[in-house]
Amino acid sequence: MRIRPPHPSRPLRPPRSLTAGLAAVTLAGACTLAVDTTASARAAACGGYVGLTFDDGPAGSTPALLTALRQNGLRATMFNQGQYAAADPAQVRAQVAAGMWVGNHSYTHPHLTQLGQAQIDSEISRTQQAIAAGGGGTPRLFRPPYGETNATVRSVAAKYGLTQIIWDVDSQDWNGASTDAIVQAAARLTDGQVILMHDWPANTRAAIPRIAQGLAARGLCAGMISPQTGRAVAPA
Repeated sequence: MRIRPPHPSRPLRPPRSLTAGLAAVTLAGACTLAVDTTASARAAACGGYVGLTFDDGPAGSTPALLTALRQNGLRATMFNQGQYAAADPAQVRAQVAAGMWVGNHSYTHPHLTQLGQAQIDSEISRTQQAIAAGGGGTPRLFRPPYGETNATVRSVAAKYGLTQIIWDVDSQDWNGASTDAIVQAAARLTDGQVILMHDWPANTRAAIPRIAQGLAARGLCAGMISPQTGRAVAPA
């Protein structure tokens, strides 16, 4: 919102050039004040950060999800499957353009703990390539399908410079959770914690405005997930 300077009473009109110069200075100062104040208020409102994560994209539901997140001022980490990123790279670019972070969620979503090391390597490496080729950068975060992991999975992920991210709160949206239940799950998040959600459920999209309101009411903001700690932190 532009802040207009108070309209002075002017019994005498100063020269036009002087008026224009003073107006420009006044308005420039007012705009600077508005921007600085807004930025300061936003920073002060963030008493902590949480990690919103969405698995299994990109898909046909991705544009609507991104719209909902942007409209509510939220950023999130999108754990993409490599097969979908390879099939629809434009959606990977759209995720990044919307201010989201992109992570690795394997190529075909198998039970990695039931696979050999070479198969695990293929699942992770092909996803790294597909996301990078789609414009998502080189992921630094990895979420194993179903949250299933072991020493071999962790070792292969580390080989590609990936930090494994599970979750602190499961929204149960994959299990048909209602919008109310998803909102209630998000309400359990505390500073630094991460919530599991998915790209495709309509109930999850419907929950986003209320999730945003709930976080704001508690002084929490949606942050990035640190590759160093695996915790949600202020966006870099």
